[in-house]
Amino acid sequence: AILTEIELRTGRPVSGGALYVTLDRMESKGLIRSKLGDVGPNRGGRPRRYVAVTSKGFNAVRESRAALLNMMSGLDAMFGKA
Repeated sequence: AILTEIELRTGRPVSGGALYVTLDRMESKGLIRSKLGDVGPNRGGRPRRYVAVTSKGFNAVRESRAALLNMMSGLDAMFGKA
């Protein structure tokens, strides 16, 4: 579900392997937490991974958004769009 949502929102394909590496990295930094669910027959014996954003992760997203908006306003000023 995460992979599909990222692809829908960005309009770009995402590698499943890259997604799981990124999720592992985010979890090690305390930005998300995850748990494994039950093994389902339609998943080839693999459990589903459930992910939740932590308050630290939510704050990191806010900071990243603020930095991006700040950079964009600098570009807008540079190209005469205010």
